[in-house]
Amino acid sequence: MTQITLRVLDGSDRGRVFEALQTPITIGREEGNTIQLNDERVSRYHVKIQEDNDRLVLTDLESTNGTKVNGEDIQLRILRHGDMISVGRSVLLYGSREEIAERMARFRSGQNGHRVGDEDDGTMLPEEAQKYSRAGSQDFDLPVEEEEMQAAFHTLEPPEIPERLSPSQAAQLSELIDYIHIRLRQLLASVETDKRGQNILLDFKQWQDLLDLQSRMAEYLRKIADPNRGDD
Repeated sequence: MTQITLRVLDGSDRGRVFEALQTPITIGREEGNTIQLNDERVSRYHVKIQEDNDRLVLTDLESTNGTKVNGEDIQLRILRHGDMISVGRSVLLYGSREEIAERMARFRSGQNGHRVGDEDDGTMLPEEAQKYSRAGSQDFDLPVEEEEMQAAFHTLEPPEIPERLSPSQAAQLSELIDYIHIRLRQLLASVETDKRGQNILLDFKQWQDLLDLQSRMAEYLRKIADPNRGDD
């Protein structure tokens, strides 16, 4: 069973470190949570973190004020070392300094054209591991020199296709992705450029089609996070 580390970066509990936690865990304001936060904007039981198919999954437990990971509102999210979880006025960082340093080393190795290890296999270049696995001070500091690297670390990474899908689930996923692909292809084929070729022009219908596609994606995400929620 995976042991995880969560560190509170901001909020009333700033500076607290929770190490060697066994999944599943819950975070909330009420006693009985694995992590109890002194934050009135945090729900009684706010989020749950559990393992599924060798992945660590964070689920918002229909909290009043919602949950963000790396600044994005989420209902479900696979966690990776270095992710920042915002609940209420509190911000928690997932991973120890060493775990985050190892992920950053793999990220840098890939960007610099070196050997790239799988996201979860812990593979990295020995010189990178030595350079970036040094523990810092109590005040957290990402082990990078360039501001661009700090920004890139929290950009969205292309997700992996789910494993162990049944034939019907694979067909449904393929159909969904194909629908998005066709809609985007139609939109891209319909746009125009200005006379200098520097700006893309969308008419009102094209803009509304794009907003409609985003709306449909939001609805899909909501239903996937809670299949029993329906259309409320």
